[in-house]
Amino acid sequence: MQEIPVSLLTLVAGAFVTVLSIWLGHNHNLLPVQASAQAPLVDGFFNIMFSIAIALFLIVEGTILIFVIKYRRRKGDDTDGVHIEGNLPLEVFWTAVPTIIVLCLGVYSVDVFTRMGGIEAPGHMMAHSHSPAHVAQMPGTALAATLSDASASEMEIPVPPRKIGIGGTSQDGKVADLVVDVTGMQFAWIFNYPESGVNSGELHVPIGADVQINLSATDVIHSFWVPQFRLKQDAIPGIPTQLRFVATKTGTYPIVCTELCGGYHGSMRSQVIVETPEEYENWLTENKVAQNQERNQAVALKPSELSTSEFLAPYAHDMGISSATLESINH
Repeated sequence: MQEIPVSLLTLVAGAFVTVLSIWLGHNHNLLPVQASAQAPLVDGFFNIMFSIAIALFLIVEGTILIFVIKYRRRKGDDTDGVHIEGNLPLEVFWTAVPTIIVLCLGVYSVDVFTRMGGIEAPGHMMAHSHSPAHVAQMPGTALAATLSDASASEMEIPVPPRKIGIGGTSQDGKVADLVVDVTGMQFAWIFNYPESGVNSGELHVPIGADVQINLSATDVIHSFWVPQFRLKQDAIPGIPTQLRFVATKTGTYPIVCTELCGGYHGSMRSQVIVETPEEYENWLTENKVAQNQERNQAVALKPSELSTSEFLAPYAHDMGISSATLESINH
């Protein structure tokens, strides 16, 4: 019986490994549900890496199994194995293939990160001015005279530093639909809505809205992570960072701090609630009313408008005097 050529077996095995690894790489349940516009970009990159990892695993482990079976020591065979000293084509192959894979993944990852808004387009970090008016107010020193004479030269004016974080760079000049200031502290997240003045212990966003989160920290480094959004960004004391996303699926999703920030780091959790625009507006209105009422009760109280009993009530309570006794004293 004629044996099947090794090249044909290799081709068939390669096709089988390729198809199986691609199918497994795109049909797994390792990731949570996608709930943001950025999630498919991250998942696509992960699926490719996972497919490559499966293919490499099958090739390496499959080769080991074949060699263990085919080249095992037979009973009664005490001879030495075939002496092989290096194989240049094989060495080049298994060095070149991983190199190409790493380079391609690196280029792809930069593309994904850029599309998510994590890398700013290259440009000038300094603004130039040709006007000599900037040096007209300088004292009459030799340096001032030199600068005045060189009116045609460019003057470099520093511009503010770029924003750090996913979506911190320019989004084609588009202003976010919703801006939320998020403060991390040991061991909680505080969410402030500057346009409405609402403060909350959880993040509420309307579905489909372009949301910009301004992150800061009051004590140590924290890390803001929403697994379903595939987004994570550090909150650093003294260095503002940003996250920008579009939620695409209603629901309640966990917010986790992924930077060890102290003894109760594991309990530093909150949640982001993605709602319909109507539900979000209702929540915002209710919180505006509730928080304004609390302020009026605590701050806008006029002692002159209170009766004697009402004015003395807090002090009487601290002194252990009952309301009946206080009423009798007033009478």
